[in-house]
Amino acid sequence: MNVPADEEFAELIGDALDQLPDKYTSKLDNVIITYEDEPSKEQRQKLKLACNQSLFGLYEGIPITKRGNGFSGQLPDKITLFKLPLFYASKDKSDFKKRIKHTLWHEIAHYFGLDHERIHELETNRALQE
Repeated sequence: MNVPADEEFAELIGDALDQLPDKYTSKLDNVIITYEDEPSKEQRQKLKLACNQSLFGLYEGIPITKRGNGFSGQLPDKITLFKLPLFYASKDKSDFKKRIKHTLWHEIAHYFGLDHERIHELETNRALQE
């Protein structure tokens, strides 16, 4: 498997978004979903990532649970998926697609105000049900 071109990666993100439950995706408001090859130096520093740590995705914005009544006129929230870390962590194309979908869901969960502890709890419960 070769590293996908940007157009193919964008399509895979779109496919993953289409597969997520409508109850989440239909409520995304003023959110940009984009991609980069890797996190920027500034993003890595802000998150205090060590040089050996990977980042698959990043939510940047104000979760809807932290917005007040007068919240408006803000720049869009941003969800970024990082192509190369996702690619290099994947065993094959099927695994790559699963990682994209999982990462996208994870970052959307942050938009809805879930922290890593709650996301992990939901993921564990889902895995037990499968």
